[in-house]
Amino acid sequence: MSATVAAALKKIAVAVLTDKKLRRTVLGIVLGVIIIIIMPVAAVISLFNGDIEIDTDRLQTLVVENLSAEEKAKLQAVEDTMYAIENEMKAAGFTAEKAKEAQVLYVLALSDYAEQTDFVSKLLGCFAEEQTDKQLIIAVNTAFGTTLNAEDFTKVMTAIRAKAINTSGFTEPDTKNAHDLVEWAKQAHAKKWGYVWGTYGEVLTESMLNGKVSQYPDEVGGKEEYIRTHWLGGRTADCIGLIKGYGWYDCESGSIAYGTNGMPDIGADTMYENATEKGTIDTLPETPGLALWHEGHIGIYIGDGKVIHAANTHAGVIISDISGSGFTHWLKIPYISYEEQTE
Repeated sequence: MSATVAAALKKIAVAVLTDKKLRRTVLGIVLGVIIIIIMPVAAVISLFNGDIEIDTDRLQTLVVENLSAEEKAKLQAVEDTMYAIENEMKAAGFTAEKAKEAQVLYVLALSDYAEQTDFVSKLLGCFAEEQTDKQLIIAVNTAFGTTLNAEDFTKVMTAIRAKAINTSGFTEPDTKNAHDLVEWAKQAHAKKWGYVWGTYGEVLTESMLNGKVSQYPDEVGGKEEYIRTHWLGGRTADCIGLIKGYGWYDCESGSIAYGTNGMPDIGADTMYENATEKGTIDTLPETPGLALWHEGHIGIYIGDGKVIHAANTHAGVIISDISGSGFTHWLKIPYISYEEQTE
């Protein structure tokens, strides 16, 4: 296998790992391992340059139809190992992100060791809290006798971490509440989400961007070149979409389901109008998770005089001081629960 093909294959495996819907289907985890067999190299490379997209459901069907019973059994074994890693990491108290790191190591580097009876427990033993990538890779190399490079692992994980939504800091993942909204906003800022009009936190794909260009020829079409250069392939939202994305996010599936959880698809001004508790900015309570508003724009108050908001196409999601930000009013978002304030 050429270096170019191997690099493309690695990218495919990463893409599969970051697609939770695909990952949950039988054989879906290793779709990337066999896609290379049925797609020309040029098409694979174009896929990950963002030039083309594929119908993953049809591709998976095609792949399965062309596998022997033995090959299907091997792929099922990979599926079982992935779930075993996820379950044992969770049982040991590690976050979903740590479990994903273990799965990445397995798929990209340690699959040859998976038949060892203690493989999953040995892999789990390489992990520790507050651990750097370098420390993890040293532990893996020691345990398995490999010569993995920490910088290579970091490069792979950086792409995954930038798109992943970490719910380990959520206090009540099954509800929509002010604390977790703030955590959501902080992640969007830390992971440098972009701004695209009409989006609400999903990864911006080529097809999604094309759809938004057609839907919003001025707001998106007029800025298409900048968006392609800076935001394509990452998560994006507009100002109200940053709030709606949290409202529509399903922690169990890891997906954003449009119009769910009682949060309607409305604009910033309508959200302000619908609020029953609100006031001018000079009366702002010290309640993180409130929304801040001025006509046509909205943000999320995170406390200590700071607001996170999807500002504009060029800035993306930013954090600002309330002073000088232009926000004129605050509101309790009607679809978010807030703790009662005690004196």
